[in-house]
Amino acid sequence: MAAIEVNNLTKKYGELQALRDITFHVNEGEVFGLIGPNGAGKTTTLRIMATLLGVTSGKVNIFGHDLVKEPAQIRKIISYLPEDAGAYKNLTGRAYLEFIAAFFESGEAEDEMIERGLQIANLNERIDDRVDTYSKGMARRLLVARALMIRPKLAILDELTSGLDVLNAQEMRKVVKRGTTQGTTVLLSSHNMLEVELMCDRIALIDDGRIVEMGTPQELKQKYNAPNIEEVFVQVVK
Repeated sequence: MAAIEVNNLTKKYGELQALRDITFHVNEGEVFGLIGPNGAGKTTTLRIMATLLGVTSGKVNIFGHDLVKEPAQIRKIISYLPEDAGAYKNLTGRAYLEFIAAFFESGEAEDEMIERGLQIANLNERIDDRVDTYSKGMARRLLVARALMIRPKLAILDELTSGLDVLNAQEMRKVVKRGTTQGTTVLLSSHNMLEVELMCDRIALIDDGRIVEMGTPQELKQKYNAPNIEEVFVQVVK
């Protein structure tokens, strides 16, 4: 079963057509990248997958659930990390993870989820400081921990490593890839083409609301005789 099946998806805001009959699928256990220039429709697509935006026309299935008819079922199995996500600033990092875990589990399972979150965040003694004292990078680590500690069937990640330095970004990529071996499928959007190339099994390039190219990083580099995905991106959208 495909994790995500999207067929002829269209999204309009009045006269503005944000998505134009896009079709793609994501395999279970895959890291699938959605890339494109600003305003191309990436975030709109992610928000639809996260059940935050409605569909104008077309069909979306996530792990066999119809997005229009069964949004509540989908919300139980996904986790969404927007680029501009925030945490409760008056809580400590530990209290924030405990607060989130309590929505999903209880007893020993809740304790195990919190421990996973603490390990992913890896904030050491700062985990007991208030979130409003964190740097942007520290807050992002906490939010990635929140998104992944629940072990969602589908993690929807928008600009995963926003605000992280090179070492922390590398560690977060490893955490995400490790999650795919534990049953999590990933839909990833990023402006960091190196990140996309390192992480993604397949990539769809969206421009002006249409998917204009799709394939593995290697396939796309060969097709465009390009040394990297950034060069593919430039050739496709210029």
